[in-house]
Amino acid sequence: MRRREFIALLGGTAAWPFSAQAQSPLSGYPTHPITLIVPYAPGGGNDVVARAVIDPMAKALGHPLIIENRGGAGGSVGTRAVAKATPDGYTLGLGGTGTLAIDPTLYPNVGYDPRKDFAPVGLIATSPLIVVVNQSVPVHNIQELIALAKAQPGKLNYASAGTGSGIHLGTVLFAGTAGIDLTHIPYKGSGPALTDLLGGHVEIYFSSLPPAVGLVKEGKLRALGVTSLKRSASFPDVPTVAEQGLPGFEAVLHYGIVAPAGTPRPIIDKLNAALRAALADHNVYEHIATEGAEPLPTTPEEYAADIDREETKWSALVKKSGATVK
Repeated sequence: MRRREFIALLGGTAAWPFSAQAQSPLSGYPTHPITLIVPYAPGGGNDVVARAVIDPMAKALGHPLIIENRGGAGGSVGTRAVAKATPDGYTLGLGGTGTLAIDPTLYPNVGYDPRKDFAPVGLIATSPLIVVVNQSVPVHNIQELIALAKAQPGKLNYASAGTGSGIHLGTVLFAGTAGIDLTHIPYKGSGPALTDLLGGHVEIYFSSLPPAVGLVKEGKLRALGVTSLKRSASFPDVPTVAEQGLPGFEAVLHYGIVAPAGTPRPIIDKLNAALRAALADHNVYEHIATEGAEPLPTTPEEYAADIDREETKWSALVKKSGATVK
């Protein structure tokens, strides 16, 4: 009897090391820096929003988050790298309207499924676009822009952050709604696009708000309208596009963090808690709001539902526009 009791006790204690070992990768996470891939060039709205949350997230997690800008193909190159990364919580991606809602329809072989290949961590913020022009363009509102475009069909150039980006499709939606013909000049991110807009190489840019706020307030660019249904707190005097003759017009970008599918749920929960803690920080909240975006913390499930809705909405626009990239 004693021998049986001893064997049973030995069996029970022997199981403990294995149990602790199985839990340690999760309970100890993270043990080294985490890479957050931003699939666009530095300086754009995606980059600005990502950099607003990495330091407070790192503080909550106890290890640094390092941004890696990996642009190309409308953001699909960097996003594909996230989808194919080891699902251990050490490679994350900044998800957005362009990469998760537009690219899967725009590119025939994008290399990932926005619903199946990612584990959503949470939304960071949403942001309208702001219609800006070079100061040399003789228009001061949306009606004047539409009139000029109709008088010079195809002669006005607009920049985008890449073919198929939210900025590109937002402009396509605007041109189609207004019944005008504009010429598309794609760039590898908002930074290069804004540089050429400032230089007068292109006339129009539907910019995400974060990188444009300072340029507009310094008078380097002229703002004509914002693409949300309500005015931006950053530019309360700039009317919406919908107010200026295109009722109901809306094109709003979404920013969030995703991990590769298969990332253990305890890791996702820990990342979500760190992200929500960052967005609850008054300084972070104010910083994002000052950049023109609206902080929007969510659960992983809420972000998954948002990805589904956005892909349904924007994929229909891609199909309607006829846009495609090989």
